[in-house]
Amino acid sequence: MTVIQSIKATEVIVPARPGSLNSDEVIDRDSAFAQKFLTGERWTEFANQPKWVLELTLANGLTGIGETYRSASGELLRLAMQELAGQNVLKLNWRRLPIVDKRIYEAFESAVLDVVGKLLNVPVAQLLGGAYRDRIDCFGWTGRRTPEEAAQKAYDAMQTGHKAFKFKCSDEDPVRLWTEAIRDKCGDGIKILLDPNQRWTDVDTTLRLMDGVDKTIMLGLEDPILHEDVAGYKYLRETLAMPVYRHISLPYTQDIRAMIAFVRADAVDGYNINGSAYNSVLLAEIAHLEGKSCWRGSEVDLGISETMGLHIAAASINCTIPSDLFGELVRTDDLIAEPIQFEHGAALVPQGAGLGIELDYAALNTFKTGQTLLISV
Repeated sequence: MTVIQSIKATEVIVPARPGSLNSDEVIDRDSAFAQKFLTGERWTEFANQPKWVLELTLANGLTGIGETYRSASGELLRLAMQELAGQNVLKLNWRRLPIVDKRIYEAFESAVLDVVGKLLNVPVAQLLGGAYRDRIDCFGWTGRRTPEEAAQKAYDAMQTGHKAFKFKCSDEDPVRLWTEAIRDKCGDGIKILLDPNQRWTDVDTTLRLMDGVDKTIMLGLEDPILHEDVAGYKYLRETLAMPVYRHISLPYTQDIRAMIAFVRADAVDGYNINGSAYNSVLLAEIAHLEGKSCWRGSEVDLGISETMGLHIAAASINCTIPSDLFGELVRTDDLIAEPIQFEHGAALVPQGAGLGIELDYAALNTFKTGQTLLISV
């Protein structure tokens, strides 16, 4: 009864809400960045990359759901489905599923843990070791903006209860003008995190761009310079008089030694952590042993992955910095029947069995591309 009877994958494209990603006037001239992250010059392509929604059904009829990263390989997905079909979910090693490709791993992990949680009548957070909290503070979020629109976005988030707002940025953005405009419009009501995705490259560029920035409004900087420059992070942390954070994810880094180097150097104030559930909890534990806090990262996902992120954040002892769970601010739909509930800028962790959510089949039909994979035994 606990054998995987079938796995279905449905490809979907859920576009961004108009105006949710970037100011229309802000054009990204960094073609290498746009190609790496498939953003397009105004980030318009960011949300137009397809995802796959998984439905994993046991012989007893219970179904678990998952969601891949953007632009996951359909062929690798099909091979992974063949690998898992017919296996007993209660005999799998949930920490190390037999899935190789990192763009699809978390979808299968989510579906397996969702259905196991339903079998055992416990939330996914319990399968990860147990929850430390039942609500997760979350960032407001947007891409690159004019100063006026940056201030308005921060103000709108503050009005809905968010305590912090995260901006993507490059070395072309007038971040000092952003913080001045936000201070004028929001006062002390919200803190700002700037995330250049390493696009400020080096210490000198970062110090130049941060010259004159209102430090009192800053929650900190995430990934200002290249990850390889551990000493540079430490120098910025000591020089800027504000927190500096490092984004680390095993699917990207694929080597935990990258985090260990930062721990040994005491180079940052905390970490943005994402990746598979058990790996994320492991990274959070390492940060906790260092005496640092973390938050749950994302890829501007749909409702399934965002909910999985809530369970991961709940099960991570030091996940106390606002998390990157804001898909509902960007996407036109989340593909789940009941959206994630927010109160004063915090997302409530579902308390039902498994993920505690259900797939919205009407929305799935609306946004499916027509590509479907099905493996049955």
